[in-house]
Amino acid sequence: MASERKAVLLRLDPAVHDALARWASDELRSTNAQVEFLLRRALEEAGRMPTGAKAPRKRGRPPRDA
Repeated sequence: MASERKAVLLRLDPAVHDALARWASDELRSTNAQVEFLLRRALEEAGRMPTGAKAPRKRGRPPRDA
């Protein structure tokens, strides 16, 4: 069973979105994955990462048997 993911509407300044999309592309991530990566990093640095948070999804294609 796939883990449940929350959908969030996020409004961004177009210039911020463009910069984020370029950064995500440079790191071979989707814009959505880049936002989650940055949020997780910020939570960890602030000491606010919840103990029950699941590990981020692994990068790349899922295994064939998935």
